[in-house]
Amino acid sequence: MADHLLHRLYRLQQAHRHISPRLMAEVARESGLPVSQVAAVVSFYSFFYQQPVGCYHVLFSNCTSCGYQAGGVNLLALLCQQLSITPGQTRVDGMVSVDETSCIGMCDHGPSMLVNGMPVVNLDEDSIRQLCGLIAAQQSLDDWPAAWFRINNHIRKPGLLLQEPPLSGGALKKALAGDARLMLETIVQSGLRGRGGAGFATGKKWLLCREAEGDTHYVVCNADEGEPGTFKDRVLLQCHADTLFEGMTLCAYGIGAQKGFLYLRGEYRYLLGHLQATLAQRYHSGLLGASILGQAGFSFDIEIVVGAGAYICGEESALIESLEGKPGIPRIRPPFPVTQGYLGRPTVVNNVETFIAAAYIVKHGSEGFRAVGTENSAGSKILSVSGDCRMPGIYEYSYGVSIQQVLDDSGATHVQAVQIGGPAGSLVAKKDFNRRIGFEDVSTGGSFLIFDGSRDLLLINRNFARFFAHESCGFCTPCRVGTRLLENSVRKIADGRATRRDINEIRQLSQLVRQYSHCGLGHTAANHILDSLQHFPDVFAEKMQQEMFTSAFDLDAALETARQLTQ
Repeated sequence: MADHLLHRLYRLQQAHRHISPRLMAEVARESGLPVSQVAAVVSFYSFFYQQPVGCYHVLFSNCTSCGYQAGGVNLLALLCQQLSITPGQTRVDGMVSVDETSCIGMCDHGPSMLVNGMPVVNLDEDSIRQLCGLIAAQQSLDDWPAAWFRINNHIRKPGLLLQEPPLSGGALKKALAGDARLMLETIVQSGLRGRGGAGFATGKKWLLCREAEGDTHYVVCNADEGEPGTFKDRVLLQCHADTLFEGMTLCAYGIGAQKGFLYLRGEYRYLLGHLQATLAQRYHSGLLGASILGQAGFSFDIEIVVGAGAYICGEESALIESLEGKPGIPRIRPPFPVTQGYLGRPTVVNNVETFIAAAYIVKHGSEGFRAVGTENSAGSKILSVSGDCRMPGIYEYSYGVSIQQVLDDSGATHVQAVQIGGPAGSLVAKKDFNRRIGFEDVSTGGSFLIFDGSRDLLLINRNFARFFAHESCGFCTPCRVGTRLLENSVRKIADGRATRRDINEIRQLSQLVRQYSHCGLGHTAANHILDSLQHFPDVFAEKMQQEMFTSAFDLDAALETARQLTQ
């Protein structure tokens, strides 16, 4: 989608290393949009900058799994020391800028970063020193060691979906041999539920969209996984893109859509060429475009829109807002996308894994899929396993697998806790490792973060709290202000400046943020804190210095500047 606003702004960002007010006005004039809308988009997305970044723009992942600690060395601090730069700034000569970013989906590759949008993985002290030398010598990224850019899939345990070869029209041919309603009934009977975590019945969603009023319908694939510790979509997009596009096309056949979008997270932009090549091959094979497989009246096109760094766009209505060229602020629901989605038209939004599972079901039938898993959780689940284990990577299990089984398979020992579903999910303590992955027990979009006994859970909570405060879209006060207050409260506890009154206040604040926030980000932003207080109260109690009030800041020091000004 060459003329999409996000793409236009990205090209300007690449050319000028920032987007100035003059450039915003130029885009607004060419696009016929208000300058205010263009400016709002630029300020909303993390990967757009209003001040110049360096020729080498480095973004360190600050995720708990793919962060910048290695062998006891703070790689971010080392990089900044070597390059004589402060995090968050561009060096005076304009050559380099360094900052942090949220999880980039490389949690199975150790400490990682983005350099000019390209992932550099498996970092350590030696590679950081070598990297600094290459920047000092102004070496092109093409001349950097190829091993730094090598992204392995690390598929440790393939199952129902990961073992399936590319369908390349196999499911489409079977669907077209019947009719759309028969295909939709197959999806319904399979018991497939959305794999993003919420678990809405996929067949029911497709039927609701088909029956919604309006002649124009849309299919949208949400490939904007941004939950820290989640990287399964990266592997699926790399290895199963053909099946993904088949699933989207089957959905289009079922609901009567002629247009579809793949919304790709900005951190995965490096996959764009591969995805476009896969689309081109499907067009060449008659699996996309007009009269697909010779079926008169069945036409469907897919375009790829690349995001620009906004976790909130993983929420389906925020994603639709972004597709429409606006800041990704979640909509008030109802109405839901199945009746009023993209451009106000009926729209199906599913994630990558869900579309792939749907294609599998159409090809092989509902019975085999339904026979796998549990009564309420049919089929398999793909997990992104990372953290303190010997074999991080992608694991596919039938629903109903125990947490302990995943830990054993991944080589995890001395585990004190597992964060399932990312910071917005559930923190599970050792006593509950017999619990099982499934919608009726522990539901997850795919993230499986392992923390052994060496980890300070307060620091983990501080990392998560910072993530939510940074990623809040700012639309509503409970989330915008509440997540900042939660971040400050967790920091105060971790620094040993809290009292038992602070613990009570953080519980109350967590409930307020959960209850009154506008969207799912705020509703789940305090989950990790509440779970930690429930399962690991001693971790917090150890930091309590006194029972009574203690100041959160040094009043005398805060007044020093004012004293100096009045002298």
